[in-house]
Amino acid sequence: MKLATLKDGSRDGQLIIVSRDLKTAQIADGIAPSLQRALDDWNFIAPQLEQAYLQLNAGRGTNTFDFDAKNCMAPLPRAYQWADGSSYVNHVELVRKARNAEMPDSFWHDPLMYQGGSDDFIGPNDDIVLASEEWGIDFESEVAVITGDVPAGVKVQHAAEHIRLLLLVNDVSLRNLIPAELAKGFGFFQSKPASSFSPVAVTPDELGEAWKDGKVHLPLRSTWNGTLVGQPNAGVDMVFSFPQLITHLCKTRKARAGSVIGSGTVSNKDSAKGYSCIAEKRALEMIAGGEPQTPFMKFGDTIKIEMLDKNGKSIFGAIEQSVTEHET
Repeated sequence: MKLATLKDGSRDGQLIIVSRDLKTAQIADGIAPSLQRALDDWNFIAPQLEQAYLQLNAGRGTNTFDFDAKNCMAPLPRAYQWADGSSYVNHVELVRKARNAEMPDSFWHDPLMYQGGSDDFIGPNDDIVLASEEWGIDFESEVAVITGDVPAGVKVQHAAEHIRLLLLVNDVSLRNLIPAELAKGFGFFQSKPASSFSPVAVTPDELGEAWKDGKVHLPLRSTWNGTLVGQPNAGVDMVFSFPQLITHLCKTRKARAGSVIGSGTVSNKDSAKGYSCIAEKRALEMIAGGEPQTPFMKFGDTIKIEMLDKNGKSIFGAIEQSVTEHET
């Protein structure tokens, strides 16, 4: 099924059920007021949502209306946890190579992961509002999962059982703030502002055969200022699957229902597939010619992130945003 959250003036919005073709929707009236409420009691609420979803797709929905992503918040407007991995080691390798940094062997068998802010996610069509272009504004196109309750110490063979939904992410990064933060030895903070999410979150079965081995085997398309700059396949060169990321997260702790876990920037070794963040493009330029040529984002720039099924139909709807200047 496909779920979204409608803007209604509240912090958590109103849970809605969206048709498979993303054309119509209905409020999850009498089932669950919010997505977090559904996740908290998934085994009881999900079958009711599924029944309503089937009726909606059959043209028998209740009080249906046209679906418009502009009216949506992030599927989870705020979450108990946002942990972003770095499953595409090719991306890490390129960025480190560009600055002549050693690539630790551990990166190939022990996932990188950081814990970002989860109290204020950005809606799929809402502006990315920042105070300065000098911060090095970058998009990062990713895939993510939302979990149910996950026990501490979960084994990788059981971790997939706790994946409830998948969605797309724009993990906005401020590249020029990163070096000073990492030099402190304490990880990202100011360099990682609020992340943006696709309008729709989907259950794994919606992906069909594209969901295999805990990975999404479809291209992730990034269009910057109207130009397609990347379409790497999210199932290719993903060193750590989502079950492996969940196991890594839960090595020493539980993950509660509503935890969001990102894949990291989707990247293929085949550079012809383009890039999912500007930093990777700049890294390739530095490796080839000694210095970067591509600038970071400017105020007024746009970014669109979308994944299409094998028939060319949008699965999650699109993240479509503009970068705007914060009014002081």
